Order: sequence, then structure tokens, then C-alpha cells
Amino acid sequence: MARDSQAALVALNRFGFGARGGASGDLINAASDPRGFVKAELARPNGVLLEAPGLQSTPQLGQAVFAYQDQVKQAREAAKAAAPAEGAQQAPADQKPGLRRNLSLNAAATEIAGQMAEAKPADNAAKPDTMQPNAAAPPAAKPAPQPLNVIQKTFRAETLARLQRATLVECGFTERLVVFWSNHFCISASKGELARIWAGAFEREAIRPHVLGRFADMLKAVEQHPAMLFFLDNQQSLGPDSRAGQNRKRGLNENLAREIMELHTLGVGGGYTQDDVTSLARIITGWTFAGRQGQLGTPGSFVFNVNAHQPGPQILLGKTYGPTGLAQGEAALADIARHPSTANFIATKFVRHFVADDPPPALVARLRDVFVKTDGNLKALAAALVDSDEAWKAPLTKMRSPYDFVVASGRLLARVPEDPGGYLNNLNLLGQPLWSPAGPNGFPDTSAAWAAPEGIKLRLDIAAQMGARLGPNIDPLDLLEFAAADAASIETRRTIERAESRQQALALLLMSPEMQRR
Repeated sequence: MARDSQAALVALNRFGFGARGGASGDLINAASDPRGFVKAELARPNGVLLEAPGLQSTPQLGQAVFAYQDQVKQAREAAKAAAPAEGAQQAPADQKPGLRRNLSLNAAATEIAGQMAEAKPADNAAKPDTMQPNAAAPPAAKPAPQPLNVIQKTFRAETLARLQRATLVECGFTERLVVFWSNHFCISASKGELARIWAGAFEREAIRPHVLGRFADMLKAVEQHPAMLFFLDNQQSLGPDSRAGQNRKRGLNENLAREIMELHTLGVGGGYTQDDVTSLARIITGWTFAGRQGQLGTPGSFVFNVNAHQPGPQILLGKTYGPTGLAQGEAALADIARHPSTANFIATKFVRHFVADDPPPALVARLRDVFVKTDGNLKALAAALVDSDEAWKAPLTKMRSPYDFVVASGRLLARVPEDPGGYLNNLNLLGQPLWSPAGPNGFPDTSAAWAAPEGIKLRLDIAAQMGARLGPNIDPLDLLEFAAADAASIETRRTIERAESRQQALALLLMSPEMQRR
């Protein structure tokens, strides 16, 4: 069978994370049967699941946070109680050192609370210098970094497991699907401690099991996951006529209901009204998670609180849903998942992500029909995308997102991540902090969002750092063969050949269209 390097490049870059370096042979394998190479991962549904030593369930992590928060509270109370006693025992001339000790305790408490995650030790390291009364005095010794707390350790462990999977997998199509759906149903780790410790578990539990399953099942898993309920404040939503609503004089929070309809299913202009948002908000009152006391269930687990649920029937999108408690909301979600507007919204977003910023209408229509006819079978949707001619003929013009870029670079350099710190720092620098979009609409999915001059300059800085560190021991022309072979442009090949050093050549390769576009 003839080998098609250009189609292999499309297979690896458009549908995956690019070719791996070393002895992987990815480009050669893809060139023999590009479509079959991509679709092979769809036949291995268990390969989407992610299990690694030390990764815990959402309830386990919730309980760990609650216990940790109790420890922080006790430490702060002890520090507060100790402060007056220290002040009483010292003469006025000793007040300044006393203040420094108290501030240090407070800083330590802030650090242990995990408010600034990985950036916190650097912040603490800078504080002693700002407190020196004499600018000419020698700088104080840098304090030892604080040990990572349970939230930081968990976030880093989840990050490392995700990065290692993306780096080692053959093509990466299913991992790209995970990234797509995780961003579609996004939460933000910056919401708070629970969101940060739950971010990875949310993806493992609510996204991965359904990436090759049914959309309706993923939708239910996502909207009932404690991380999503916390992110969009549904634990605060009380039915106005519920027992809890009448006792606490609080009412609905429509955040989750609005984003379900606007961002997760129907889309803007999908045929719903504000009345429908309010109705759905009433229907899903009582969807919450058990707190630290465990009065409703295992702390950190999804529970239905009947005392917070709005009683009575509700009309949503013209259909009446009877007062069946938890089942009322599950029935509403199942119907929304099958709504024609949902099929169109998902198909359009799917094609925009994988093919072009301006999705070809004919391809969108075919995927929409597949979604409807298969009852939202996401494996069938992905297969139809790979089978389409448009997905292979469209030029590779979409800019890789920062996450795609750092993963693709690591794959080509055959660097299996051992410490997530560098990846996390680069993603923060490039404007795509992991699992932390600025809003519930997720990170943007168009080239314009990532191709701004400042963003390109930052990518070049990162590429130059990689070149300086790894270039002396690598032949960039060999890497170009792994990445693109004869599908590489003449311009890229000449640019690398004319580089002044291997370090510069490696940086130029990482910034080439073959590495930046998909």
C-alpha cells in the first residue's frame, strides 16, 4: 500500500497530538492507512479511562479537603490565641519582631490554605525582603519552601496522569476527544479549594467514561457531579416553596440551569426562553453534594435533597414534567439531550474544533444527522468525522492551543513528563491554565484566540528554552522526519538547515507550521 505522508500529518496533527519522536514510527504507521490509524483508538473504549496509583474518587477528595480545612482553621485559631500572649510578654522595643512572627504565621496559614496553588512559595519567598527596615542590609536567607498541601498534591498528580497519557498514547484521538468534551463541560479549578482538588476527578469520572458513549449519559454525569454543582453554585439553589427555601428565605440560583441550556446543550438561539431557564432551575433544585457533616450522605458525594427541591409540576420547552423528585430533572435532561438544537449545536462545535474555524455546513449537517439517528452516540459521531472527506481535505490552518502545543512538543522530543510543574507554568504563561478557564464557556476554540503576536512571542520564548536545554543532544532534522517527513514544507526544511546552531534549529522546528498548526 502506498504511503501518504501528507495524510499521515493530518491524521496525527488534526486528530491527535502529533507524532512521537524516538522509535515510535507514528508517521510511517499513519501513512499506510491514515483513517484506520485514527479510528483504531475508537475500538478501545477502555483506553479512554484513566487510572493511576494515588488518584482518588470525588467523595474521598472531598473528605480530604474538609479535614484539611479543619486543620487550617485550628492552626489559625491557635496563632490568633498565641498572639496576645506573645505581645504581653515582650517589652515595647520588641514589638517589631513579634509582628513579624505573627505575619509569618498568617502567611503560613494562607499558604496551607492553597489559595495561590503552585505560585505561593514564590510569593512567600519575596515577603521577607519587603519587610526589611534598612534597604542596604544584606538580604535575608530564603526560607525553605512550604510543603505542598493535599489540594496542591492532588492537582499535580491529576495533571501528571493526564499529561503522561497524552504523551504516550499512539495517535491521541481519544485524548483529544477528552480535551474537547472537558472544555465543553468545563469547570474552573480557580473557583476554590473543592474545585481545584476535584478538577481531575471530574474529568476522570464524568467525561472519560462517556467519550465513546452516549451524550445523554455524559450530560447526566456532568450535571450531577459535585464539581459542576459547586462550580455553578447549585448547592445554593433552593426551591422558593421548598421546606428549606421557606425556612432560609432564599430562592433559586439559575447559574447551572442557564449554562446547561446555553453552553452544554441547546446553544444560544436554540429555542429556549428565560422562563425555560427558570423552570429548569426549579426542576434541579435539590441537586447538591453532601457536606462535611455527612447529614445527607457520604461527604463529597452527589445527593438529592428533597427538602430543597421545588415541589409540583414544571413546564419546560412546552412539556410538563410531573413532581417526581430526582427523576423530574433526569427526565428533563434526557429530553434536552435529544432536542434538535442540541444536535446542531454539538455538531457545529465538534467540526469547529477539529476541522475549521468556519465549519463546512455540509459536514455539520451530516454529523447532526448522525447525532440524531444514533441517539447521541459519540463514538459514531467521532467515526463520521474521520470518515468525512472534508476533515482530510481542509488545510491545516487551525492554531494549536497552548495545551496541544506543549503536549505535541513533549511527544516529538520523546520526553515523558515526570514533574508537571514546567507544563503548568508554561500553560499559565500562554493563557490556558489547566482546568481553569475564565468562564463557564471554556477556552476559545478558534485560531484568532491563540495567534495574537504576544502569544506567539511567548511560544517562541518557550521553544527557545527547550532548544537551549535539549538542542545540543538532538538533531532537529531527524525530528523533522519523525514529525512530517516529506510532508514538511521546503521553507521549514531550509529554515532548520540554515540555523546557526542545533539549539536554534530545534526552536525553529517547534515554531514551524508543522508543529503549530493542525
